Parts: sequence; structure tokens; C-alpha cells
Amino acid sequence: MAEESDSIPSSDILFDDAACGLLLTAEGGAIKRVNLTFCRWIGYSKQELLNRQIQTLMSDEARAFHQTHWLPLMHVQGAISDVKFDLVHRDGHLISMMLNGIRCEHASGIFHELTLFKTRDRNRYERELLNARMLAERHLANHLKSQRALDVAQGKLRLTYAAAEDRALFAEQMIGIVSHDLRNPLAAIKMAANLLARKHLDSKTLQTVGHITHSVGRAQRLVADLLDFTLVQVGRGIAVTREPVDLHMLVEECLEELRLVFPGHELIHQIAGQGEFSADSDRLYQLLGNLIANAIAYGAPNGSATVESRISDEEVILAVHNLGTPIPEELIKDLFEPMIRGSHDNAGLRSIGLGLFIVREIVRAHSGEVIVTSSAEKGTTFTASFPTLTTLDHSAEPPND
Repeated sequence: MAEESDSIPSSDILFDDAACGLLLTAEGGAIKRVNLTFCRWIGYSKQELLNRQIQTLMSDEARAFHQTHWLPLMHVQGAISDVKFDLVHRDGHLISMMLNGIRCEHASGIFHELTLFKTRDRNRYERELLNARMLAERHLANHLKSQRALDVAQGKLRLTYAAAEDRALFAEQMIGIVSHDLRNPLAAIKMAANLLARKHLDSKTLQTVGHITHSVGRAQRLVADLLDFTLVQVGRGIAVTREPVDLHMLVEECLEELRLVFPGHELIHQIAGQGEFSADSDRLYQLLGNLIANAIAYGAPNGSATVESRISDEEVILAVHNLGTPIPEELIKDLFEPMIRGSHDNAGLRSIGLGLFIVREIVRAHSGEVIVTSSAEKGTTFTASFPTLTTLDHSAEPPND
């Protein structure tokens, strides 16, 4: 085996004795590598050519073409082909050359890989190229049957894709219907209820108006969850627009609104730490609304819910805790999937099971994660953790070598 290996020409021999001139130059033209074929054509040794500017070997016209066309084309296109120009032999006569080149980026810089032919040899190379093309066409003909089978499979795939597009279009149309035909009437009902609440009403009527406002709020949250669920199902995902927010103030403002929605329940806010946080404030409102509604629905009757907003150097925490019937252990692993519900307490306050799914998608859209712990002794806590701006910046940096 060793003797057979020794009988095979090395790569250096193939490079040096190739039937064409081979050069590697820096972007500015300095020759970094050259084969013996080119050296013999031009009349210089390798040592004389290395680090020499290739422009110094060109005729005056070729140097002008190199500056005005060759280099700009290499920079814009990354390659040139079939460029004819003259080189000057060591003894002074001109050699007509045909050039192909490509621009390559390496760790040490940008280089041009050049292949040169004498124009009188071009016909021979073209004949060889034609023979190679004919051989390739024969090979292609042998694979036509396989190609036809592939075309059939691709046709079926296109039909499947078209059907999926139709389903996505239908889902988008449903989104439009829900947005226009449900959200707008609900907003009108809520506005009318708010106007009624400002008038002098007896206690029973005022209580009825409060029920209307509460029900409309639940319906609006349900519509929002359905819209987000549909967007996730058709592959769009939940969109977020990050802006710097004062987390503690945002949570307190959200709780002020939710106290009006859940007047019979105490909502407690605990604060820890200070720092920057970038998030979509509307989505955080939605996240907290879903978690608070979940805590009220499945917590102890007339019980309280505690919201903790905590900021540290490494992460931002939003946690919602309530007491009440614990979540069955067998449900916890799938709790954030759509249409999954917890216990049967307070059934009248439950939604269709999209709230926690939407919470998970909002947290994921902020590059965070959400977990739940639940026991009879300690109650139930949903904890959403998000990376801080500093953590995100560090994660975007390339690793050190």
C-alpha cells in the first residue's frame, strides 16, 4: 500500500505542473503563491515573483484595465471570467492571456484566486470542456426517471402547501371577523355601562351595571386570547414591541385596573430591586391579567392574590401567588397547553383554557420562561422570569476562542 501511495503525484506537483497558470494574490495584487507553469510562461522564478505586484507584469493597457474594471468587478461580483489581457515576458515580448478569478475571504484577509490560460491553448480547453459537458448530459439523462419521480413528489407537496395556505387564509379571515364583529360591540357595551355607572342609580341597578362591566371585561380577554391563539396556530407567533419600562409602576397600574374588575378580592403588590427592563407593556398587562384572573378563578373564594415584581442583575421576575385548591400533579406538565384547566373551584369564573397558553407565549416572546408550583400548604405560584438587558447583551456576544 505504501508503494502505491508513493506512486501517486503529490498535490504540490499537481499545483506546480498544472496545464494552466495558478496564482494566489492579495486584494491589492501582491503575489502570495504561484505555480511553476506560470513561472515558465513569464520567465521568472518563484522567488522573484513572490510578493511582487501582479500589475508590474502587465502591459500598460492591462494595468489600466486592472485598475478600472478588474478590481471593481472582483469587489462587486466576487468573480471575473474570460478576461483577455497581455502580460510582459521577462525578455520584453507580450504574452496574451485569458483569466478567470474569484474573490475569497480568509481569516488572514481577502485574496484573489486566479487561473490563467494562454489564448492559443484556449481551443483545446474548450474542446475538453465540450467533451465534459457531453458526458455530464449523458449522466443527466440516466437520472431523468428519478427526476420525474421527484417532480411528482414535489407536485404533491405543492398541493399540500396550497391546502395549508387555504387553512391559514381561513384562519386570518376568522381573525378579522373576531376583531371587528366582537371587539367593537364589546367596547361599545363597556362604554355604555361606564356611562350608566356615572348616573344616580339604586344599588341593585348599580350592581347589575357592575356585572355587565365585569362580563364585558371577561369577554374582551377571551377575544384577545382567541386572537393570539389563532396567530400562534397559523405560525405567526405573538408579536412584541420592546421598550424600556418601569416594571414596578407598570405592575401597580395594572393592579389598579384589575382591582376594579375583581372588587371582592385583595390584590397585593410586593416589590424588590431596581433596574432596567425592556418589554412590551401591553403584553405584560395581558400576562398579568391572565394570571390574576386564573388566581381568582382557582383560588380560595374571596381570597387574595399576591403579585411580586423583582429585578436583579441576572433576571426579572413576575410571580403571582394565591391560596386554594392545589393543581393536580398530573396536570402541571401540560398546564400551559391550550384547553387545559385546573381544579373545578369557581367554575363560573373560568375561561376556555387559553389564558395560561397565552401567558407562556408572551413570556417566550420576551426570551423568558414560566413555571408553576402548587401545594395545599404553600398555595399556587406562577413565576415568569425574563433575562435583563445586560444578560441579553452578553448572550449576543460571540464566544471567546
